[in-house]
Amino acid sequence: MEMNEVERAGAAARRILAELEGVVLGQTDALRQMLITLIAGGHALIEGVPGTAKTLAVRTLALALDVKFGRVQFTPDLMPTDLTGVNVLDELHRSFVFHPGPVFADVLLADEINRAPAKTQAALLEAMQERQVTVDGVTRALPAVFTVFATQNPVEHEGTYPLPEAQLDRFLIKVTMPYPSAEAERGVLDRYVDGFRADDASTYGIRPLVTREELESLRAATGTVHVEPTVRDYIVAIIRATRADASFTLPASPRAAVALFSAARAHAVLEGRDFMVPDDVKELAVPVLRHRVRLTAEAEVEGQSTDTHIALLLNSVEAPRVDSHPSRPAAR
Repeated sequence: MEMNEVERAGAAARRILAELEGVVLGQTDALRQMLITLIAGGHALIEGVPGTAKTLAVRTLALALDVKFGRVQFTPDLMPTDLTGVNVLDELHRSFVFHPGPVFADVLLADEINRAPAKTQAALLEAMQERQVTVDGVTRALPAVFTVFATQNPVEHEGTYPLPEAQLDRFLIKVTMPYPSAEAERGVLDRYVDGFRADDASTYGIRPLVTREELESLRAATGTVHVEPTVRDYIVAIIRATRADASFTLPASPRAAVALFSAARAHAVLEGRDFMVPDDVKELAVPVLRHRVRLTAEAEVEGQSTDTHIALLLNSVEAPRVDSHPSRPAAR
C-alpha cells in the first residue's frame, strides 16, 4: 500500500532519529524533542551540565541533513555583528559590501548562549522571531528552514546570564540533557575504543538523509495533520490550568498553547499519523511549558520542580477520547 504524505514524512524522520541514536547514546528523549522542533519549524534550547553531549547532538543532527550548518560560540565579548554580519568598505569600488555572519545558515548552533551579553541575545531574538536580520538599517531574510539550537549550562553555574523571558518564549521546546545511564556511558567508552572522537565529525559515520527541499516537505506535512476540536479544547484546558494553579507566579500564555499545538502535531508526524491524539499533547507538554512557566518561591523551597508540577497538572486535566481514525471535514 502506498504511503501518504505524513507516513512518508514520519518514515524519513525516524530514519534521522535512528542515525542520531547511533552517535549520541542514552539521550533518546532529547533527540526526539530536537527532531520534533525541526519538524515543527521552531527553535530549541538545550540545557545540561558540560559534557552531556549537547553540542554533539546538534552537530550530528546537522550532518544528517543536507543543509548549511553554522556555529557560534557565545562569549561575554561577542558583538551582534559577530552573529549577523557586517558591512565592509571595498576600497577598490568605494562602496560597502555586506559580509554575512554565521546566522545565515539553515541550522545554527548557538553554543552556550547564556554567556552572551543582552545586546547580542537581542540580535538572535530578531533572527529567531522574524527569520531576518537588520544591519545598518537594511533587513535581510534568513533561509526558509532557519532553525536555532541553542545550548546552555544551568544558570547556577558561574559566568552565565539568565535569558530574558521574551527570548525564552521564542524557543518552541526546552530540551534537558541529563546524565546518561551506566549502560549508555559504558557504550560511549566502547565507541571511543573503536575510534570515535567527538571533535572529529568524520568518525560519526553519519550521512545526509534529507535535503533542504525534503525538510520543507517534511514540515509541510504537519499542516495536514487533523486535530479534533476535543483535542484542541484539551490543549486550551492545560494552558488555562496553569493560570488557576497558585503555585505558578508566571503561568502559560496563549503563545504557549500555539507552541504545544505545533509540537504535538510534529510528534504525530514523527509517529507517522495524520491525526493528533491526546498522548501527543501529553508527550510534549513538559518540554514545551517548562521554560514558559515559573513556580513560586514557596513551591521551590518545598522541593518542587517545574517539570514535576506540570506532570501533576496534566493528571488533573481530563484527556478526551479520540477514535483511531477520526472523522475529517468533507473536502470543499
